[in-house]
Amino acid sequence: MNTLPCDLHVHTSASDGTENPAEVVEKAGKAGLTALAVTDHDTIRGVAPALEAGREIGITVLPGVELAAEEEDGEVHLLGYLFDPHHPLLREELARLEKARLARVERMVEKIRALGIPLALERVLALAGEGTVGRPHVARALVEIGAVGSVAEAFARYLERHGPAYVPRLKMAPEEAVLLIRRAGGVAVLAHPGLSRCEELIPRLVSAGLQGLEVYHPEHTPQMVEHYRGLCRRYGLLATGGSDYHGAGHRRYSRLGEVTAPDEVVEKMLALAGRTA
Repeated sequence: MNTLPCDLHVHTSASDGTENPAEVVEKAGKAGLTALAVTDHDTIRGVAPALEAGREIGITVLPGVELAAEEEDGEVHLLGYLFDPHHPLLREELARLEKARLARVERMVEKIRALGIPLALERVLALAGEGTVGRPHVARALVEIGAVGSVAEAFARYLERHGPAYVPRLKMAPEEAVLLIRRAGGVAVLAHPGLSRCEELIPRLVSAGLQGLEVYHPEHTPQMVEHYRGLCRRYGLLATGGSDYHGAGHRRYSRLGEVTAPDEVVEKMLALAGRTA
């Protein structure tokens, strides 16, 4: 099936990945991928340099983004592909999310310092560099100062939901995320539904304009894959997939191309977005 494999869920240092966009694209070429989508969290800063690198080495790069939305029972992520990166509504919302991310991290650092841990906000921001700052950077800073032994421990002890340093993110309804992607001319896909356990949400999102499910993901079992393929057939959705790559050494997603989708998925996405290769 995957004679021409495509990884449609990849993160770079523009958000919480450990490698810059050009490095990720170069790595994808060496891994034999024919296409990849840069889907950083709440930002499209990595798209332009990835597109440039893709042109240089001859690999197709799809503009993408991963938006976090909130449901009563937890977080839901929406992947957007092939949107207009200059669309005013999209740019306005991403700027609002970036501002909210910084405020959230500032509050987390305050909570950690109140626990007697001398964490410096400046170091957290330095670890984020030019990317969007988030919990992974707080976790890495905690490891650096010896407050915890690993990023996983930092999340478990302090940063997970209900942890002593957890701060809720700016809330966006899942339907709002779908509409934002569609209004910007993009293709809207529900990310890793097996992780968010939000199956009851799918009919609502389809009504809002959802066009695909991320069927193939490192944490989806074969049984999940078959189940979500069935839902795609039921609702007329595109079955996409990717590795959720965050860079070598990441605590969970460190293998680019570990999970892929066939190249026909990219062709179908282009058709949905009214684009050509």
